Amino acid sequence: MEAVEKVVAQIQGLSGSVADLGQLHHVLKQSDELLRSNSARLGPFLDQLDPSLHSLGFLYLLDAYTSSPIPREQANEVVLLIARFINSCLAGQIRLAHDKDQVMVLEAPIRGVAPMLTAIRKIRPSSEHLTTLHPDFLFLCILAKFYKTGLCVLEDDVFEVDQPRDLFLYCYYGGMIYIGLKRFGKALELLHNVVTAPMSTLSAIAVEAYKKYILVSLIHLGQFSSHFPKYTSSVAQRSLKNFCQIYLELAIRYSSGNIADLETFVQGNKEKFEADNNMGLVKQVVSSIYKRNIQRLTQTYLTLSLEDIATTVKLSSPKEAEMHVLQMIQDGQIHATINQKDGMVRFLEDPEQYKTCGMIEHMDCSIQRIITLSKKLTAVDELISCDPLYLAKVGKERQRFDFDDFDSVPQKFNI
Repeated sequence: MEAVEKVVAQIQGLSGSVADLGQLHHVLKQSDELLRSNSARLGPFLDQLDPSLHSLGFLYLLDAYTSSPIPREQANEVVLLIARFINSCLAGQIRLAHDKDQVMVLEAPIRGVAPMLTAIRKIRPSSEHLTTLHPDFLFLCILAKFYKTGLCVLEDDVFEVDQPRDLFLYCYYGGMIYIGLKRFGKALELLHNVVTAPMSTLSAIAVEAYKKYILVSLIHLGQFSSHFPKYTSSVAQRSLKNFCQIYLELAIRYSSGNIADLETFVQGNKEKFEADNNMGLVKQVVSSIYKRNIQRLTQTYLTLSLEDIATTVKLSSPKEAEMHVLQMIQDGQIHATINQKDGMVRFLEDPEQYKTCGMIEHMDCSIQRIITLSKKLTAVDELISCDPLYLAKVGKERQRFDFDDFDSVPQKFNI
């Protein structure tokens, strides 16, 4: 244990200045294996350090301390220790050890949500930067069912990403949070980013995202197109469908509008959907087909009785039809009124005239975001255009295809 005591002494002596922190970071990286081999005995040494002064060293010891299984009786104590460190640590020090920002759930995800959010705000250079903690935070929010808390980071525009895997997980977990909030349009955006992101080998995250993308498309749009955008990687275009055959078959059954056939298919593949933890979404797909069939009726009829709707859409009773219609009116999926006396439904036109103050403000906000994005893209384009590695690669490629504007002048022939 003398070696560990020496490391602790160096942490206490080299945490005072920026110049010393570089040397301390080097020492800690060299001592990482030593600390992990003594992980079970690091508790007393942590008590000797102040996380608000010795943040970098405290982080290395804490990471080593939690690298081995924590006994159940100590779990609450360790959670409090981690929370105390996150709340009091110095952002400038812990950013040096970006490879150590890991979360410990310890069967108490609710208790980790707030400290994790604090940690993200401390270590990220700006709100536009995606850190390795973002996916962990969103995962905690899902485990704790704190979906609205996840919006704290999901509503930030992200332009800087360090690791591709972080982006995949961020979009996948973010899509799950939006699904939990029934905001299927936003969920589609994030799942679409996972499926179409550049990849050299097929990612398991992309496969799971594609399954949910199919289901959410059916729920939100009432249809699914199996054609990939042109910018999708060739790996994804070749392989994704092979791993999602029953989901593609589900989409085909859905498009037919045959409710009985769809329900039979779902029951026949129930175990597979449950194994993927997607049975809840599949049930919403089945429920949504009733709504899609009701929406089709609005394109044909101006008025229709609840009894006729129930018969046409294959619902069990006019009362069930009424509940579906009321829910669709509340969600803004259709515009209609129900006459309770005679049970007649009158379908109406969309009342939105797109000239209210709220709509104008919404459009202005969208335009400002597009302008900001355009400026970001221009800045990135200029940065890449000046990058020596990019210019060197482009130069090599150009040599293969760069020909003179004119053919060489033919030799003069004597006639």
